[in-house]
Amino acid sequence: MNDVFPVHGMDAVVFAVGNAKQAAHYYSTAFGMRLVAYRGPETGSRDEVAYVLVSGSARFELRGAVRPGTPLARHVAEHGDGVIDLALDVPDVEAAYRHALEQGARGLEEPHVVEDDHGKVVVAAIATYGETRHTLIDRANYTGPYLPGYVAAEPIVAPPAVKNGRLFQAIDHCVGNVERMEEWVEFYEKVMGFTKMAEFIGDDIATEYSALMSKVVADGTRKVKFPLNEPAEGKKKSQIEEFLEFYGGPGVQHIALATNDIVTTVDAMREAGVEFLDTPDSYYDDPELRSRIGEVRVPVEELKKRRILVDRDEDGYLLQIFTKPVVDRPTVFFELIERHGSLGFGKGNFKALFEAIEREQERRGTL
Repeated sequence: MNDVFPVHGMDAVVFAVGNAKQAAHYYSTAFGMRLVAYRGPETGSRDEVAYVLVSGSARFELRGAVRPGTPLARHVAEHGDGVIDLALDVPDVEAAYRHALEQGARGLEEPHVVEDDHGKVVVAAIATYGETRHTLIDRANYTGPYLPGYVAAEPIVAPPAVKNGRLFQAIDHCVGNVERMEEWVEFYEKVMGFTKMAEFIGDDIATEYSALMSKVVADGTRKVKFPLNEPAEGKKKSQIEEFLEFYGGPGVQHIALATNDIVTTVDAMREAGVEFLDTPDSYYDDPELRSRIGEVRVPVEELKKRRILVDRDEDGYLLQIFTKPVVDRPTVFFELIERHGSLGFGKGNFKALFEAIEREQERRGTL
């Protein structure tokens, strides 16, 4: 009731990409998402095209430049394909924007109304780490397919032949790689009223060669969770340092997608060509793992077959797996997560995950 910056949840994850039409096809076929809206030259957008896809409450907007020399074209040239906006659904855009600026945030767009025949949307935007932004959106009085200026679009392919016709139903969390983690933790606490949900430092989050530090901030409802990572001193280049080098600064490293059936989702995505990080047999054969996790929904042998990780904490357990980077640069990737009570992030899997990432770094020659 006293939240200074209330949010309803994630509104959209907005990507800048080199070829939005092909990206829309990829996320439709490989991730089972459904195209619902489009904007481009045919609708009056002379410099950009945009495709909007959904899966449950998860929404991606894929934006591509039509002309050279635009800010979007420059961003893709400098950073490669990546996330430019973590848009938030808020009940009062003006109040949220005003509070953010009073607490030191940098405003990018002042609150304003955009409208069409489907109603009105209130929009504003503030800056966060790197060139990432948070657009603040109130679409309570809008019935269109996405936003004014966008038209409804037909799905590119048929929905996946699985229950509910989707492979995942929500965005679980969005992870940012930064250079000054404490500064950005303070930003979210001060500007948006978020609180620290978890902290991982030292041996929790290190391997023999590389290390990082991570803190998780979240809104009061825990619907919006933003882990923030920074590199820590290690013998070799960490995954965070590699990201910062290839992306050209801070940015969104990965998006975690919540699924109710990770086995079916992984099978479908792998069949569609999505590559996942590999986990050695020794992870699943370790007696300590089997003792620690207890009984879970999926037999360990089935998890082993698919290289799905499992972790348990005081609240329950989770199943998770990570894709390899889905873009040309070793930057953006995805996580699939199935939760059974656990509110954590797979702390018990960090070492196995980072070693898997390091094996990929070694193949690329960047470890």
